[in-house]
Order: sequence, then C-alpha cells, then structure tokens
Amino acid sequence: PGVNAPPPKAKIMAAYYEKLTNLFWVSENYLFHAFAWYKYYSLCKEYNRSMSAETRSMQASAVLLAALCIPTSHADIVKNSKTGSKRAVNMSGSDRLAIQSTAEDDIAKEKMARMATLLGFHTREPSREAILSEIWARNIMDDVPQYLRELYIILEETTDPLDMVEKANPLLEKLRAETGVTVDSSSSTTTDDEDDNTLARYVKPLTNVLILKLIFNLSAAYHTISLDHVKKLTSGLGITFEQMEKSIVLSTQSKALSVRIDHRAGCIRFGNPALESDEMRGQLSTLAKRLAATCTVLSPPDVGSILTERAALYQNVRSTLESEHIATLERKVIIEKRKEEAERQVQERLREEERQRKAEELARKAEEGRRLAREQKLREREKLQKIQEEMDAMEKKRYLTAMGRSVENMTAEELREVDTAALAKEHAEKASKKKEEAERKVKEAAKQLDYLVRAVRIEELPRIKEAYEAKVKEDRERYEQEVVEKAKKAKEQWETDVKEKKILNECSVFNYTNQFESKLMAARKIVHEKLCKVEDERAELEAEKGKLVRARKRKQDEERRKKEEEERETREAEEEAERQRQAEIAEQRRLREEEAERKRQAEVARMNEQREREERERQERAQPPPSSSDLDSSKGGSSSGKYIPPSRRGPGTGSSGPSGGSRWGDRAGGFGGGRYEGRSGGDRNDRGTGGPHYSDRGGRDDSGPPPTNSRWN
Repeated sequence: PGVNAPPPKAKIMAAYYEKLTNLFWVSENYLFHAFAWYKYYSLCKEYNRSMSAETRSMQASAVLLAALCIPTSHADIVKNSKTGSKRAVNMSGSDRLAIQSTAEDDIAKEKMARMATLLGFHTREPSREAILSEIWARNIMDDVPQYLRELYIILEETTDPLDMVEKANPLLEKLRAETGVTVDSSSSTTTDDEDDNTLARYVKPLTNVLILKLIFNLSAAYHTISLDHVKKLTSGLGITFEQMEKSIVLSTQSKALSVRIDHRAGCIRFGNPALESDEMRGQLSTLAKRLAATCTVLSPPDVGSILTERAALYQNVRSTLESEHIATLERKVIIEKRKEEAERQVQERLREEERQRKAEELARKAEEGRRLAREQKLREREKLQKIQEEMDAMEKKRYLTAMGRSVENMTAEELREVDTAALAKEHAEKASKKKEEAERKVKEAAKQLDYLVRAVRIEELPRIKEAYEAKVKEDRERYEQEVVEKAKKAKEQWETDVKEKKILNECSVFNYTNQFESKLMAARKIVHEKLCKVEDERAELEAEKGKLVRARKRKQDEERRKKEEEERETREAEEEAERQRQAEIAEQRRLREEEAERKRQAEVARMNEQREREERERQERAQPPPSSSDLDSSKGGSSSGKYIPPSRRGPGTGSSGPSGGSRWGDRAGGFGGGRYEGRSGGDRNDRGTGGPHYSDRGGRDDSGPPPTNSRWN
C-alpha cells in the first residue's frame, strides 16, 4: 500500500478483532484475548449505532471477564492488597524478586511488545493491570451487570481467604447459567457453535484465577494449613483435589510463592522464598567457621603439651618402623604372588571365554544358516500358498460371475470362506438345469410349431386347390387371347412387309445395296485397324509397367529377407552371449562356493589345531606350584632384608642358584625376567625331557633353541 492509503473500514477491523478473540481463546492466551475483546468492543460501540443495550452489556461483560481470566502474578496481588505493614514487610523480599529482570524477561517483553504493535493494540506493554485500568478509564464497568462487579471486587480487592470462595461461588453459578450471545446478530461474522460465544465459557479460567488468589491469600495469613480445611474452602467450586493440587504446583513455578504439600501430615506448608534462596543456604557453615576462629583467639591451646604428645608419637613411629617395613615387604611378596595367580586365572578365563565365544559363534552361524534355510522354505511355502489362494480366488470369482453374482463388493475373507468344490458343483448343476430347460423349451417350441404347421396346411389345402384351378383357368384364357393377338399382328406385319418390298422393287433399291455395304465395311475396317494399333501400344505399356512393379517388389522382398536374416543372426548372437554370461555366473558361483568351503575347512582345521594347542598348554600349566621351603629360601637369601623386584635381581641376589630374574629356585633360565621361562630345566615344548640348560644370562647351549623373552615360549 501507498503512503496515502486509506485506513481499513471499521466493519473489517471489527471482524478482524472478533476472529482474534476466538484465535487467542483456543490458544489459551488470555492476555491477548482480553485486548482483542477490548478493541472489538470499542469499535462496535463507536461505529455500530444500532447496537442494542443488551448486546452492549454482553460485550462489556465479555471484556471484563476476559481481563479477569488473565492469570494474576504475585506482584499484582501484593499491589492490590490492603493489608498492614507486617505483610508489607514480609513481602518486601518477594517484591524485590519480582522487580528484578533477567535477559530472558527482557526478550519476552520485547516479543510481547512487537506482537501488541502488530495486532494494533494501544499499548506496547500489555498486562493485566493495563487492561483493567483501561476498563475503568473508559467506564466499561457501567455496562456490566451488578453480579459481575461483585465478582470483580472479590477477585481484585478481597483478601480474606475464608469467605472469598463462599462469596464467589453463587456468582460463578449465575455466570455458568448465562447463555447470552456476545456477538451482535447484525454483525457480518458469526460462529457456528453458540456455546463458544456465551459468557459461561469463562467459568473455568475464573475458577483457576480464584484458586490462585486463594493460595496467595492463605500463604499471607497462614504458615501451615490442613488439607481438609483447604478442601472445605474449595468444596463449593465443584473441582477435585487433584485439580487443586495441579493449580498449587503451577503457582509455584514463578518462584514467588513457596508451597509444600505434606500428604503424610495432611497439610500444606507455606514458606518465605527469601529465606530459601541460595544466599541463605551457607549461613550456618559460615557461622561455625567464624565461631571456631573466635574460640581459638579467646582461649589459645597449650603449646608445650602439644609438643610432648607429638615427640611421643614420633618415638613410637621410630620403634615400629623396622617391623612395619618387614611386614610391608612380606605383604608385597604375598601381593605379588596373588597378582601372578590372578593374572594366570585371568589368562585362563580369557582363553576359555575366547574358546566358548568361538564355539558359540560357530553354533550361532550354524543356527543362523538353519534359520535362513527354514525361513527360505517358509517363504517359498507362503509364496506357493499365496499363488494357490489367488488362483482359487480367481476361480471362485469366475464361478460366481458365471452364476450371476456380484464379486466387486466381496472381501478377501468372504471369498476365502466360499467352498470351491461346492461352488463348482452348484455351477455345474445350474448349467445342467439351464441346458435341460433350454432343450425342453426347444422341444416344446418344435412341437408347437409342428402342430401349427399341420393345422395351417390342413386349413390351406382346399384354398390352394381353389386358387390353383382359378389360376389355370386364367392362364388358359390369357394364352388363348395372346395366341390370337400374335397371329393377328404377324399377319398385319406380313402385309406391311409385302407392301414395302413392292415399293422398293419399283424404285430399284436393291441394285445399290451391295455397293453401299462394301463401302461401309471398308471404312469400318480402317477404324478397326486403328483401334487395334492403339490397343497394342497400351498393352505394351502395361507390360512394361508390370515388369517394373515386379522388379521393385523382388528388390523389396530381397531387402526384407536380408534384414530378417540380420535380425535373426543378431538375436542368436545375443542369446549366445546371454548363455555364456549365465554360464560364467554359474561358474563364478561354483568357484565362490568352493572357496567358501575351503575357507570353512581351513577354519575348522585351525580351530582344531588351536584347541589341541590350548589343551597342551592347560596340561603344562597343571604342574604343581613351588613349595613353601623354596619360598623361605628365596626370602632368606636377601642379606639386606630389603625388597628387590624380580626384574632387578642378579645371579647372586635373592636365590642360591645361578639363575636370575625369578624368585622361584627351580627355574633354570638365566635371562629375561619372565615368570614362566625355563621351568623344570627345559623349554615349554620339551618339559620333563631334559632339554637344554642355560649357563648364564643370555647364554645357551649350542643344541638348544635361541633365547626369548616371551612368557609362553
């Protein structure tokens, strides 16, 4: 639109705000719903001069009720309350919390302001207090019924929680019975549902606002209140305690009110949000620390007694240091032994788990193969069954169609319930009956026709004879008359010819006849020869054209034959290539199957070999552990009494033999520091057979295997 575009008409704007009221009511945005009602009422009152007083009262009531349905905040309740200074002092902390604004609140306010500007409202900060002040400023309360004014006073000015529900309940009941339509009958837009335009729909949100106001008033007057008393106060509203509890929970989300429902004690406990803030939670611990520091300053402890106790403690530690050191070394030895045993058990458990896992994997693969085979057979069986069912259904439909029944509206279940054999038998019986009935009708028709023909012939026989005799008589008379007339005409023609001959003879005409005939025949002969020549030329031309047509046809036939021959050769080549491709695919599949079979056999052989190797290792590990005397000798060989790790022990440390790197005396290996090298004087593979012995670290006999630091070799 241009700069000088005229504003929209009032009727269009009224319809717009009327639709906005329904939109915000459905979305439960009671704030914008109230402002939309206010704008709609203002336009109707200003431009609709024919609006009746009843309609104006209904619309003013809707504006007031829509404003009262806006949920009240704690700040609004405190601002509108008329309590003493004590309540004002108690609520000062909550007021400060309500005044504080965060970044999220600023963003929400900015969004609300933009929405109000777009919708054409008169303020950029829409709120419950703003709409109520506009209602009072525009004297809308003058058009509102008296009972709604009393309801407004109860919700906005009454602070006594004991009788506010009792006073508001009859007013809500009267409002619930209200059925007046809030839209003017002369308006261009009306809704289909009359209940959506009545004042009774505001009862539920007003009840929620009343409950919220009751909770705030109870929190101001009581610290603890029983649930039975609360139920008694709200008994006239017709709501359950679950709805009441939900309203209480929703009222605490703003953190302006602290409420706790104690179902065990059967009461509701109200608290002060300022005392439950984060700043108050560390007050006791801070007080304890500062009191302890104060006590230390007021009564300092005795330093001499503290030093004496500390010296006695140090002396006790020096006296028990050696024994504790020895106990610690022994404990380290035991811990090392336990670690080795635990490690061995872990290795065995891991190998056993690996074996079990592979066995389970093989079993799972085998079971998976069997399952796939079963599923494949099941799918094939289901496919065949489905094909058979489709064929049966087609056959049943054919029978039913032949019998004159409609199969378009029949379901698959109904077709399945039909018996094919019975249907075929019934169809055959009906066909047989139909054939017999047709034959019977033909026989009856033939018999009836025979009777009719016989009767006709009997009846027409005398008439035919009479007609024949009459016709013979008539033909005879006509013949006789024709013969007489023919003879008479012949006689007359003869007499005429005789007269003409006599006249011609008198004129000598017959003397010139031969000459005239010869001239006429000569001229006709010339014309005949000329026509024969033209016909011969035409025949030759036709013959030439026929030769060209036959030659062209022979050429086309030859080209078509060659093309068909090429197509046949191409098709045969493609079929041959397809056969070769199928053969190659079959050969590749066969090679893959053979390769898979070889891999499976190799895997089975590898697993068998691994199982045998694990069995040999298990038998080797079944050797008895070193005796306690060996452990004692190993422990007594240390001259200094200090613990030396096995990896740092030399040939003459910690053992009486020449071997090193292990604390077991029966190990013959002199290298590496591993736990299992060289037991029983030989390698793992020649245990008990007198294998090669190692003379020093890293040294070995020439006949033995090369040294290694592996744990299992």
